[in-house]
Amino acid sequence: MNRLLFIFMTLWVGFSGSVVCQRPSVVNIGAIFTFDSVIGRAAKAAMEAAVSDVNADQGILNGTELRLITRDVNCSVFLGSVEVFQLVEKKVVAIIGPQSSSIAHMISEIANGLKVPLISYAATDPTLSAQQFPYFLRSTHSDSSQMTAMADFICFYGWKQVIAIYVDDDYGRNGISALDNALENNNARLSHKLPLPVQFDQNDITVLLKQAKLLGSRIYVVHVNPDPRLRIFTLAQELQMMNSNSVWLATDWLSATLDSISPINQASLHNLQGVVGLRQRTPESIHKKAFLSRWSTMQQKGLVRTGLNTYGLYAYDTVWAVARSIDKLGSITFSVSEKLIDANESDMHLEKLKVFDEGNLLRKRLLETNFTGLTGQVQFDHDRNIVGGGYEIINIDKMKIHTVGYWSDGFGFSVLPSETHKGKKNNTSELDQKLRDITWPGGKIERPRGWEIANNERPLRIGVPNRASFVDFCTENHTSHKIQGYCVDIFLEARKLVPYDIPYRFEPFGDGRSNPPYDELVRMVANDTAIGCMIINHILVQTRSIKRWVSCLKPCICREQICWQIIFFFDCIPCLSLKLWFQVFDVVVGDIAIVTDRTRTVDFSQPYASSGLVIVAPISNPKSSAWVFVKPFTVELWCVTAAAFVMIAVVIWVLEHRVNDDFRGPPSKQLVTMFMFSFSTLFKTNQEATVSSMGRFVMVVWLFLLMVITSSYTASLSSILTVQQLSTPITGIDSLIASNLPIGYQVGSFAYSYLMDNLRVTRSRLIPLGSPEEYEKALRQGPSNGGVAAIVDELPYVDLFLAAKPNFGIIGQPFTRSGWGFAFQRDSPLAVDMSTAILKLSENGELQRIGKHWFCKPDCPWERSHNTEAHQLHFISFWGLYILCGTITLVALLVFLLRTVSQFVRYKRRQMLQSSPSTSSSSTSTTRCSNVIYNFFDFIDEKEEAIKKIFTHCENPQINVNSARST
Repeated sequence: MNRLLFIFMTLWVGFSGSVVCQRPSVVNIGAIFTFDSVIGRAAKAAMEAAVSDVNADQGILNGTELRLITRDVNCSVFLGSVEVFQLVEKKVVAIIGPQSSSIAHMISEIANGLKVPLISYAATDPTLSAQQFPYFLRSTHSDSSQMTAMADFICFYGWKQVIAIYVDDDYGRNGISALDNALENNNARLSHKLPLPVQFDQNDITVLLKQAKLLGSRIYVVHVNPDPRLRIFTLAQELQMMNSNSVWLATDWLSATLDSISPINQASLHNLQGVVGLRQRTPESIHKKAFLSRWSTMQQKGLVRTGLNTYGLYAYDTVWAVARSIDKLGSITFSVSEKLIDANESDMHLEKLKVFDEGNLLRKRLLETNFTGLTGQVQFDHDRNIVGGGYEIINIDKMKIHTVGYWSDGFGFSVLPSETHKGKKNNTSELDQKLRDITWPGGKIERPRGWEIANNERPLRIGVPNRASFVDFCTENHTSHKIQGYCVDIFLEARKLVPYDIPYRFEPFGDGRSNPPYDELVRMVANDTAIGCMIINHILVQTRSIKRWVSCLKPCICREQICWQIIFFFDCIPCLSLKLWFQVFDVVVGDIAIVTDRTRTVDFSQPYASSGLVIVAPISNPKSSAWVFVKPFTVELWCVTAAAFVMIAVVIWVLEHRVNDDFRGPPSKQLVTMFMFSFSTLFKTNQEATVSSMGRFVMVVWLFLLMVITSSYTASLSSILTVQQLSTPITGIDSLIASNLPIGYQVGSFAYSYLMDNLRVTRSRLIPLGSPEEYEKALRQGPSNGGVAAIVDELPYVDLFLAAKPNFGIIGQPFTRSGWGFAFQRDSPLAVDMSTAILKLSENGELQRIGKHWFCKPDCPWERSHNTEAHQLHFISFWGLYILCGTITLVALLVFLLRTVSQFVRYKRRQMLQSSPSTSSSSTSTTRCSNVIYNFFDFIDEKEEAIKKIFTHCENPQINVNSARST
């Protein structure tokens, strides 16, 4: 009986479970979007078609009807929040949409709480992929991928600065932020971000475009919501901003708009001449062609009023992805959340909101989706985005849309679709990146320059230091008010070599009574206007005369920066002070030293003059010194040279003594001859001639060494006698710092900050000097009389000062190395072209000509040799030559000794053979070492002829016998 009861209970539980796990006959899915919009019109028809196809397909959902419940949010985040609650009350298992990223941010939190998957085919904000929104899935491409493609396109053509025009919401801001990051990875940047209100009108666009027109870059990236009227490009045409020097790029909103226009509005395309855009790539397939044909039929029947864009295709595939995932579920149940019941203390009826129990499982099934749809392979990556198929690059030319290439993440740009690269290794080499010819605004196919540094409406504002001293470099003529000087002439000559016109206006910086602060001048070139915007806004709020201020400003103060177009003619005192405070320049032309701190904020041109910090001090003339003739050589070199003379005297005497009568005679005579011969070679007046071949060889090497030594001595002595020497104990920068003596510097020069920040010189020791006259006065007074011990200044100024004041000189060499250049705003393309022009001026000699014109009258500091401390000649400079001479001399002496020893041995043997044996034995026993040495020196002292006669006599004894008989 118990066994039967167990079997019955098992069957009942199984039957009950099968009933519970049955799928309901109708499954609701929601769709939330804006019906009357470019994306919404196409998406609505596509989703309805997809639901119809799913319900007609018997192989999916097993007869369960899929019902689509749509809600119109009318582009409102508030309405989106309301409508999503109404959808949830309908027990939807998934929500398709929204198309707005701002709405997606809001309702993603609701989806998380109720565990209802949210699948959007149009919300492209990259931040929606954050782990904060686990129930948000994206069945289209993220803007992160799109902006990478856009940045690659910009860098493909070598542009470095871009202006972004975007709608100021989550979609626009986060998309442009992704573009900024992508550009930084390619060594480019967004120079300006120009936001539009979410509900912008024609006036908003006009103000923004006029502001953009005043900026330097001409590369515009437009990232807004689809606009059927294409108002931005229409107004850009009216403002003449779509010329041959500009580039207009649009994200995929433009392609979605153009694909939706049916029939094509020819007038709208006329305003898009030369525009380049991106379109999400959907590969061609049989299913896609069939659906396009079906869409055309629906248009003909009046069922749809719009063309099909890629977002419509993605919406269709999204419905199928949801249906396939639901098909893998078992039961579909909802339950009331206890948290909502506890929080229901009002009349909001939160108990109607049910949590989808299988929501997490459905989310997992969606992430496992893998099928081929109208858009290609439908599959999600780890960020819950659909696996991208890349982008098409489209170009509008002659009112037609042309596809000029394709971009994919793994292969970059190609003229072939990305699906043709399947099975190949990723390759983003620049050599393999190709696109078809693009027709740019203005109808040209040549790559536009992409920037305009100035025009007649807004000429280049060039700041020039209005110097009070050393005015030959640059200043304003107080009579004619003309900006002139050496630096100005170089800029004007370089400007002629730039391959385009540069309208400009010189503006002096400083009052002309003292040198202006150069660091402040450089900072005015730095493109840092955000701080100025905050300060000016604060002033406008705090100032009572706010109406007068605002009336004097042009309408160009945007949300992120103040455009330096604050009007240049002011009729009120507050505005005048504001103009002086926030005056900025595009370029600074002048004697601007290129130092590290300045390069962090601005870009410099190629240096047109070398510079560096040097020390100036009083000098004295050392000609009165009685021992000046010994200064060219060091003591070491004098000793080595004297030893060399002695060595040559001894060696030549040894080599010549046996063969040259001039080197024979009494010992005193030979000693005098030996040294007189050696020292007379210095003047080439020696009367004795060398006879032996070894002696002549040694003399050749010695005379060569002597020629080098005497020439070097003469040059060094001449320098010592003609170059003025310093009369200060300071020998360099180290001794100057350690001396604790006052140091002078030029007002406005970077020498002040360098001495304080880098060399840690206390401020109390630094004395500001404003003119060459003050230089001279301070140096003559000296530190004991209120002057300075030395002056630290840049080399060009010092050269000019010393040309007129010969009683001062430079200590040592420059202790810093730098140059003078022109300062530009960061990443200014003009800096590159001006650098090229300066190099051309240097190559053709124009820089030297300009320098002579300004400074060579009558004494030219640029060609005059610098007064530097004389350096003695050291032995280390000639040790190789001395080693060579000594080696050859010793080798010659060694050869002579070996030859002489050989002759002596031969002579002794002959002598022993002629002696009797007894005598020889007796002689051998009594011979000592000293006798051998004495005999050897006697042998050496014999003339070479006598030795030869002895050898001849020994070798021919018969001749001697015959001569004896004849007698």
